[in-house]
Amino acid sequence: MIAHEDLGRLHIAHMDCDAFYASVEKRDRPELRDCPVIVGGGKRGVVTTCCYIARLFGVRSAMPMFKALKACPEAVVIKPDFAKYRTESRRILGMAAELTPLIQPLSLDEAWMDLAGTERLHGAAPAVTLAKLQARIEAEVGLSVSIGLAANKFLAKIASDLDKPRGFSVIGQDEAQAFLAPRPVAILPGVGPAMVRSLAQAGFTTVGDLACAEPRRLADAFGAHGLRLHGLALGRDSRAVEPDQTRKGISAETTFNDDLKSVGDLEDRLAPLCERVAAQARAAGVAGRVVTLKLKTADFRIVTRRRALRAPTQTARLLFSVSRELLAAEIDGRSWRLVGVGVSELIDADTVEHDFFDDAERRSLAGERSADAIRARFGARSLTTGRALKVRVARAD
Repeated sequence: MIAHEDLGRLHIAHMDCDAFYASVEKRDRPELRDCPVIVGGGKRGVVTTCCYIARLFGVRSAMPMFKALKACPEAVVIKPDFAKYRTESRRILGMAAELTPLIQPLSLDEAWMDLAGTERLHGAAPAVTLAKLQARIEAEVGLSVSIGLAANKFLAKIASDLDKPRGFSVIGQDEAQAFLAPRPVAILPGVGPAMVRSLAQAGFTTVGDLACAEPRRLADAFGAHGLRLHGLALGRDSRAVEPDQTRKGISAETTFNDDLKSVGDLEDRLAPLCERVAAQARAAGVAGRVVTLKLKTADFRIVTRRRALRAPTQTARLLFSVSRELLAAEIDGRSWRLVGVGVSELIDADTVEHDFFDDAERRSLAGERSADAIRARFGARSLTTGRALKVRVARAD
């Protein structure tokens, strides 16, 4: 970026690590620098992320692994190491936090930042401060990031993706509508494939089509979501950067190497997922009111079932009890390739009033917290359940 008329006034930024997981692996294994790297794995798994060399072959995140390896058979496949990625994420976000307290992470590898009012503190406009942060991250962490600077969160996120890797792009408010107009509606947040089809049927294929539409027509066709899309199409987004934004849910899932049919085999895979979700909830200090079971059929159809709990929970015991009941109702001879479980409608665990008569839940919580302490001291595999061990042994065979 050489110059932009709004460069000294803009203060909302989106920072996105470039091919984060793959970049961490390449940094730690320099011999892979010029190799196509895919982070993912498993015969039935998907690509978690891939480096830019692999992308030249057509590999993309969320692509089935067999398709990725067909497109790029020479790729080096590495299983994800989320503990390592979380460590690097904390280092990068820690550097950002030295510049402003207004940071809203979206995931391990991206976050919004608001640097309004930091000019006197850092002796420079936000654009200069962000450029220095970008250079510091690469020098000290060994990873590159791309930054988008704009008048709001929506435009900043779009900007950060314009010139990857090592990009620094700016979208000013006055140019936003013209910039967005020719782009497909899929660029807008909340517009997935189904919404793209619905908008196309109504005559909206570009962002400019939505910007020119009568708001009432969009409201009649798509409700409040239609009005929101109209605002975004005009480059408007009033959302603030919210550092304390509540996490919406916690989930975990696994794709099987071979399709499963029996309830016993599926429960064996479900139980460790419940343990993982519950452990994350306890670590985050939250409890969930709603349990969700996710299944995927052999022909890739997704089935989800939900159940609200009488009281929020953070125990694997209750998660498994509820999700196995939801699972049992779906076992009808179909083959399944994936199972997942999650909790949502999260609240602060300290505010949960445990039922005086629910001794089983209280005992489970105490026992699982003790198990957390043992694993924290002696390692994640120092304590495991019989069911989890059974699955681990089966996979080894």
